[in-house]
Amino acid sequence: MLTHDPEHGPLVPMLLVLTVVTGVVDAVSYLELGHVFVANMTGNVVFLGFALAGAANLSATASLTALAAFLLGALAGGHLARRLPGHRGRLLTVAVGGQAALVAASTVLAAAVGHTADPVRYTLIGLLGFAMGGQNAVVRALKVPDLTTTVLTMTITALAADRTGPRRLASAVWMFAGALLGALLVLHADVPTALALALVLLLAVGALTHLAARPTPAPAWTRPR
Repeated sequence: MLTHDPEHGPLVPMLLVLTVVTGVVDAVSYLELGHVFVANMTGNVVFLGFALAGAANLSATASLTALAAFLLGALAGGHLARRLPGHRGRLLTVAVGGQAALVAASTVLAAAVGHTADPVRYTLIGLLGFAMGGQNAVVRALKVPDLTTTVLTMTITALAADRTGPRRLASAVWMFAGALLGALLVLHADVPTALALALVLLLAVGALTHLAARPTPAPAWTRPR
């Protein structure tokens, strides 16, 4: 079941929502910030190679900026996971709160001054890359099987090779949905609207996780795995 899991509680649906966020922000970054990903670092490593080879419409600087920001975010997320090791609900709530703050700053920045000028574009790449690096590190610490929220290559491989795993299928579908929604908003509305959707989803995840983790004693799903 995707909506109820005695071992992981609400973490399964919450991570699926974060998978949608990944699709949305990567749609923004790829379509509007210079053909760069802020969540999919495999793509950035490949793009960096293409750019250094002289491929058109790709920027080595943008790829390096995204990689550096993502690494810093992962470093921060790992530090947070070590500071809050005993309660998975609290860890996700705090992490998503920080991520929401970064996405909120990106939304306000894009709405106030646009996103095409290089200083703003690189700032947005940095903010969003940091946010997604933190998300990846925290999701890794939560240890919910088959839900990485960003990387789908091994998920799809396992889905085909093992021919099992509703979470794997859901992860791919929700990523697709996020990318589709993000692209539609970028192409038919604007960047701040797409980022605002990501922000609303993050706030929902934070609020719902906080409410689910509040009972005392702490629910069984909050214990580290």
